[in-house]
Amino acid sequence: MDDASPLAGRIVTEARAWAGTPYRHQASLKGVGCDCLGLLRGVWRAVLGPEPEAPPPYAASWAEAASGDDPLLSAAQRHLVPITEPLAAYRPRAGDVLLFAFRSHLPAKHCAIATGPAAMIHAHDGAAVTEVALTPWWRRHLAHAFRFPDPS
Repeated sequence: MDDASPLAGRIVTEARAWAGTPYRHQASLKGVGCDCLGLLRGVWRAVLGPEPEAPPPYAASWAEAASGDDPLLSAAQRHLVPITEPLAAYRPRAGDVLLFAFRSHLPAKHCAIATGPAAMIHAHDGAAVTEVALTPWWRRHLAHAFRFPDPS
């Protein structure tokens, strides 16, 4: 995090504070339970204040049906700052929000917060919030990248 902004440092510090929080679908309570979106929402609340909108109820398999909608991407576009450089050349910075699609024809289904160019913090089914390497497998499934808006 050597080149991280103060905002990025606060984002990563807060995200790391969620480590060990068990996975709970649709939850967003540090130490109690969260899913990947719940982690992102909790970090937003801690760093930026009240959430800009409440997510609608969603099923664990919501992104498996190719309906043409991409609700996670749409929400990110409404509230986060898009990173416009091509993903092939993109090096994640601390605090960046990463969206992943597990099939090219499906919408983004997973999100994480980068802690630098080679690691991210995320919550996934069957595990607690953890910091993991941004491996080639994750890089192949990276569909979009954003930054938190600067409140200043």
